[in-house]
Amino acid sequence: MVLQTIWFFLWGLLWALFFMTDGFDFGIGTLYPFLGKTDQDKRIMINSLGPLWDGNEVWLITAGGVTFAAFPTVYAVMFSSMYSALMLILFALILRGVSFEFRGKVDDPRWRKIWDTCIFIGSFAPALLFGVAFANIFKGIPIDHNGVYHGTLFTLLNPYGLLGGVLFVMLFLVHGALWLAIKTEGDLHERTVSVANKLWPVLLGVVVIFLIASRFSTHLYDNYLAHPALFLIILITVFALLSIKFFLTKRAFFKAWFASALTIVGSTFFGIVGLYPNLFPSSLNPRYSLTAQNASSSPLTLKIMLIVVIIFIPIVIGYQIWTYNLFKGKVTKDDLSYDEAY
Repeated sequence: MVLQTIWFFLWGLLWALFFMTDGFDFGIGTLYPFLGKTDQDKRIMINSLGPLWDGNEVWLITAGGVTFAAFPTVYAVMFSSMYSALMLILFALILRGVSFEFRGKVDDPRWRKIWDTCIFIGSFAPALLFGVAFANIFKGIPIDHNGVYHGTLFTLLNPYGLLGGVLFVMLFLVHGALWLAIKTEGDLHERTVSVANKLWPVLLGVVVIFLIASRFSTHLYDNYLAHPALFLIILITVFALLSIKFFLTKRAFFKAWFASALTIVGSTFFGIVGLYPNLFPSSLNPRYSLTAQNASSSPLTLKIMLIVVIIFIPIVIGYQIWTYNLFKGKVTKDDLSYDEAY
């Protein structure tokens, strides 16, 4: 029971870390066609995340690996019930990575325009679909006692699922705009700051609507009402969200980005804590739900995995901190002349 609970929250933490790190990549890619007025602007935007984006996706691989190893039944049911959505996410992620590399291979505006469009699609689609997927998990998936999914891709595109998609897109847009505010200068910097200020109240409105909708469309609040101390998670998340605007006003952009990161982690854990002990709740019958107890691997497997995680996750975090610190400076037009630049 203890091991399953530990792995349940480690599972949630890894997804939160992925959304926190790769979230600003998705945000920048979605803002790319709107903020990139010139080819130089676009190259600066790409190079602001260039040394980091592939490292950020390590957390996606880790979260997927933990789902497979710690909760294999959930992994199997997730990929059968959400197969279309997850494959669309995978193709979009591949498209985005290829676009970064291929965009500058041919000096032709039409060639670059094709890959610019792919960067936008490869960033916007995963942001939206991850939100749709997790909102549906919060709401409950129509699976029976055998884990068979009773629905289609369009079943997932319900109002609450789409609202979750909009929430993730808005979280990542603000997160990406703040990263660009840190990494850019001049006219692009000022446009980015202006966009961040305009997006923030929209994000605030979406968060409020999502919290209200969650009360009527999910059972997430059951755990909070049973243990009122858990409302502290929501309060911290709301405080972090409000802090984004405060630091934006002070033009303390890194602090605003850090507050945005905390908002994303808090938003993820709002759902994770509300789900417990369910990992994949059934909307057909609560007895069909996959939980941390009935879907986990053996205690020995969980114990060995925990030892591995305790050793290697700090190494990964340390490496990423070193990478972020190494590339902490602003991206300027002079940096675009390097062979390594996109």
